[in-house]
Amino acid sequence: MTNSHGILLELNQLACGYAGHTVVANLDIHLRAGDIGCLLGPSGCGKTTTLRAIAGFEPISAGNIRLDGRQLSSPGKRIPPEQRQIGMVFQDYALFPHLTVSENISFGIVRHPERQRIVNELLDLVKLNHLGKRYPHELSGGQQQRVALARALAPAPKLLLMDEPFSNLDGELRRRLSAEVREILKHRGISAMLVTHDQSEAFAVCDHVGVLKEGHLQQWDTPYNLYHEPATPFVASFIGQGYFIRGQLLSPDTVQTELGVIRGNRAYQLPEGSSVDVLLRPDDIVGQENSSLRARIIGKTFFGATTLYRLQLPTGSILESIFPSHDDHAMGEMVGIRIAADHLVVFAAQGSVNTHAQLPLEQVLDAGPAASN
Repeated sequence: MTNSHGILLELNQLACGYAGHTVVANLDIHLRAGDIGCLLGPSGCGKTTTLRAIAGFEPISAGNIRLDGRQLSSPGKRIPPEQRQIGMVFQDYALFPHLTVSENISFGIVRHPERQRIVNELLDLVKLNHLGKRYPHELSGGQQQRVALARALAPAPKLLLMDEPFSNLDGELRRRLSAEVREILKHRGISAMLVTHDQSEAFAVCDHVGVLKEGHLQQWDTPYNLYHEPATPFVASFIGQGYFIRGQLLSPDTVQTELGVIRGNRAYQLPEGSSVDVLLRPDDIVGQENSSLRARIIGKTFFGATTLYRLQLPTGSILESIFPSHDDHAMGEMVGIRIAADHLVVFAAQGSVNTHAQLPLEQVLDAGPAASN
């Protein structure tokens, strides 16, 4: 049995694709036993291709895939999917319509001597013990997803793969079920790898997240580090939201900007005097009524407990800030602000000044309040 602190899944210099076209290259990911990982990125970045290679549905052209020390794939050689001890939960659930809930769950363990005990245990685990005799068409989307999860868990896989498992559900059910799935996996000590384009879902469910861009891994890290310590400008732009403003590095941890001098909590390995881009997220800008630093409100989105304001500085630069919702301001009003950016995120200057670091609109809408316009 795998040590709970050891590495379960290893992707080493992995390359894979279709019809001679490389989709993913030089991919290195290590997932510890008991952890839940995620591949996150825009459409076409290679997330699902990687998941299918792990499952054994696609060959690889370079590198290798190992599970619990056993090599599953290498160039020209792969163990069949059914021999990998890997479970799979698909986006469309893929339930058998002519089988009951209990029969769907037991499909992969029909010869197991304790089949009924396992089915009953899983029905109870996914809170469907009163629906075992129903058919998939008699269930809601959330219930069908629970059945799909129970079916994947029945053979006791070493690793569970989930391909956009909540994308067919509405927002509130999606959030609730994703939390329940994490609880179930953690309760049973099941390792999993999730593919999603929804970063709020990735952050809520997963221990480690890999951000992909055009088939290349930008960063494999905890959700906290991805947000506060992005390794590349792309990760900084893709995760969360905010704006880059131009500055000059005064010392390894201090930057002069149009907002004044900002000092962070880490040193940057750039020459003093370098032109840099500083990422400022909405939570880095706070309201302060008596501040001499003023900005005009040019956009406003109400979220209930908070309001997101889009602000324009006298220079024309744009920022965003989250205010408590009771601190209500009108469009066009000038408000006082101050910087509260201890976790300074700085990159060598590139492109235009005041670049908008935010998801495309369709991904903003998918991602919920944490990345909303």
